[in-house]
Amino acid sequence: MKNIVNNLVAKNVFVHYQKFKKGRRGFIGTSLKAAGAAAFAGMPMNGIVRDLCAEKEYAVQDVINVILKEIPGAPFAQTVDTIKSGSATNKVSGIVTTMFPTVEVIRTVVRLNANFIIAHEPVFYNHEDKLDYVPNNAVVKQKMALLQKHNITVWRFHDYWHAHKPDGIGYGVLKTMGWLPYYEPGKMVVKIPGLSLGDIANHLKSKLDIARVRVIGNLGQRCERIGILPGAAGGEMQISLVENEKPDVLVVGEVHEWETAEYIRDSLALGRITSLVDLGHSVSEEPGMGYLAEWLRPKVPGLNIVHVRSGNPFIFV
Repeated sequence: MKNIVNNLVAKNVFVHYQKFKKGRRGFIGTSLKAAGAAAFAGMPMNGIVRDLCAEKEYAVQDVINVILKEIPGAPFAQTVDTIKSGSATNKVSGIVTTMFPTVEVIRTVVRLNANFIIAHEPVFYNHEDKLDYVPNNAVVKQKMALLQKHNITVWRFHDYWHAHKPDGIGYGVLKTMGWLPYYEPGKMVVKIPGLSLGDIANHLKSKLDIARVRVIGNLGQRCERIGILPGAAGGEMQISLVENEKPDVLVVGEVHEWETAEYIRDSLALGRITSLVDLGHSVSEEPGMGYLAEWLRPKVPGLNIVHVRSGNPFIFV
């Protein structure tokens, strides 16, 4: 009698599973064949439950909720991390993480049959993504039209990812640099085995796949204590780090040239030690968004999640 009941339960679950599978879209495969019923019915019930969970459909808000559970203090009362296009109710066919949701990234998302972009930086060229930042901006209108045409949702993930413990961007950057073994939680300076400034620049170019970096300092200088501030931390934070920590070299994403760059140039002329390596904003934080894809995959099983580099907008001539 027990076996009969188990078989009936399993077959009933299989019928519902078949209906569920037929409703899946995007990256999920086709429905199971009826000929597989006997094998399916023989599966342990916990195996069936796991498989059903793996095939769950997610709306955009479901994914956002999964992420925010991991962020201390979320949701924040004030944040730029909001949906910039599309809808929270859109069913997710696939996720792309990136730094800047450029037009080329959007086109890649379309080719991948994905429809949800998680971007670290703005869509519309200003911090709050105000559509009227420059009134009647034709590029903004065209970009929004492209997103709407393909029903793509874009969610910015800046404040929350930096608030994660450890900082998601910083962790991904240090991991890609190969300097995680030297990292101390809460510190913005790592101590590595000594290298020349030139060797550090070449190491960063290789690890981060950067064609060129900008340097202020003596390429032969020996460096051990490295201050790391990817992205656009701003002159006040960059200069404060140098004043307080006195690293051998400060590695940044970008600088205001009339602030940090001139401060470093004058400080070296006055006999101080800190040199500067300027990586470029996008490429300096890109590894953190690549790490996001890796971090998120096990939390939303069944969704295809890939990282697409937005890259450096500049060429060097």
